[in-house]
Amino acid sequence: MEYLDFEKPIEDLIDKLKKAQELGEDNAVDVSQTLDDLNKQITKKREEIYNNLTAWQKVQVSRHPQRPYALDYINALTKGEFIELHGDRNIKDDKAMIGGWGMVGDYGVMFIGQQKGRNTKERQFRNFGMASPDGYRKALRLMKLAEKFDKPIICLVDTPGAFPGLEAEQRGQGEAIARNILEMTRIKVPIIVIIIGEGASGGALGIGVGDKILMLNNSWYSVISPENCSTILWGSWEYKETAAKSLKLTATDMSNLGLVDEIIQEPVGGAHAFPEKTFQKVKKTILTAIDELKKIEKEKLIFNRMEKFSKMGFIKE
Repeated sequence: MEYLDFEKPIEDLIDKLKKAQELGEDNAVDVSQTLDDLNKQITKKREEIYNNLTAWQKVQVSRHPQRPYALDYINALTKGEFIELHGDRNIKDDKAMIGGWGMVGDYGVMFIGQQKGRNTKERQFRNFGMASPDGYRKALRLMKLAEKFDKPIICLVDTPGAFPGLEAEQRGQGEAIARNILEMTRIKVPIIVIIIGEGASGGALGIGVGDKILMLNNSWYSVISPENCSTILWGSWEYKETAAKSLKLTATDMSNLGLVDEIIQEPVGGAHAFPEKTFQKVKKTILTAIDELKKIEKEKLIFNRMEKFSKMGFIKE
């Protein structure tokens, strides 16, 4: 397990726990009381740290190298029975955007999500989770397929932004994202969007329109990353912590602003420390949302979705 800077006290306690376990095993000594005390200290320290995270620390947690990615959620929710679909039927198959069929409980659903990589090779293969226009067009193709077969759509958002390369702009990055936003408002099946990590800029919005917008509590959602905001306003990354606080990008901020419907609470310590518990919470939330949305007539579903996004934002005169 890798630890972030502010998790150092937790790491120290876990190291002590491992040494105590090894001591007990090697010398046949009863260390049960010591282990119990250390486990209580670890739990207490996790609560102390994770209940008081700053906005910037939450950004760091969202980027933890062992945090579950879209495919981790999909494989856990479908028990590995996921049929991935490829290609936008125009240019290519964008590896940063994944999608396909799977079963969640008794429901067949279409999964769409942004996928990052664990190591250098995977990150290059997945383009660091930054989708090109082909990825957004693939996503829309799969949404239309889900609509054809009357199946709910689950979108898993986790991207530092859409790919900003020259070739992406040449192939219509802005148009592809705008087209998705338009088309997602009128898809005739339930759409559930979950921000599982980073939700940055138009890259997130390209698969971010839905009936239910859910957000893990250690994820973030904003028009720009703290580093880029800091660079624009102050000319360097030095003020990224100030930018993170000012951007109001945490799940609590998003909920207070009415931009997300529900916060999914990760286990104390983060999804990277307790992935299985996180998967169970996400699954339960998805099934509850599908049960609720399935009862709504299609025309009413579209009307509610359009109204939801039309009313977002505040005007102060």
